[in-house]
Amino acid sequence: MYHSILKTTGLTKRFRSQEAVKSVSLEVPEACVYGILGANGAGKSTLLKMLTGILRPTEGEILFDGHPWTRKDLFDIGALIETPPVYENLTARENLKVRGILLGEGDRRIEEVLSIVGLSHTGKKRAGQFSLGMKQRLGIAIALLNHPRLLILDEPVNGLDPIGIRELRELIRRFPEEGITVIVSSHILGEIEQTADYIGIMADGVLEFQGEMPGGEHLEELFMEVAGRRREEE
Repeated sequence: MYHSILKTTGLTKRFRSQEAVKSVSLEVPEACVYGILGANGAGKSTLLKMLTGILRPTEGEILFDGHPWTRKDLFDIGALIETPPVYENLTARENLKVRGILLGEGDRRIEEVLSIVGLSHTGKKRAGQFSLGMKQRLGIAIALLNHPRLLILDEPVNGLDPIGIRELRELIRRFPEEGITVIVSSHILGEIEQTADYIGIMADGVLEFQGEMPGGEHLEELFMEVAGRRREEE
């Protein structure tokens, strides 16, 4: 029996008459990588924005570590949603220093997270000169500054080259060993297959499946079955 760090019950988000997320009940075990799969427009980003307080749910409940989610829980949650929030005219250290002052974290923690994401040797290079992969890693470093127990990453490999994807995958896989639970969304089946321990499959705003990663090479078969079933119902 595992401990769930995050659970949702009937989580729903409406934009006027459109339901972007429909009664999602999610359960994320502690110290794992939980992959949320779905085509573009399936509701993945809207769901993650509700989990991080960017959007307010229309209906439903979020539990964090067994209690109703409040904004105070954001001290235990790190997130990279959409583009990394970096100042392009500042170095990696300077970007982290700005966030560190707000969070009460000093130089030691800044050096720790730079080491974790492999950006210790960027020196005086400004973030505007970073590759997309380096910017993604800096965004993750910012999300790690406050020692989060839960890290939420929305489509983090989008636009990365194969080397950047591999580096990011290896980084994500290490986090559960350090006690950090990761929720990562993607529309790329092969990426989630190589990264996640548990998966949730979304289609048209509905969580159609969740459970352990299927063995062998059965993820594509499962995804096509779930997505195809949803299409037939429409």
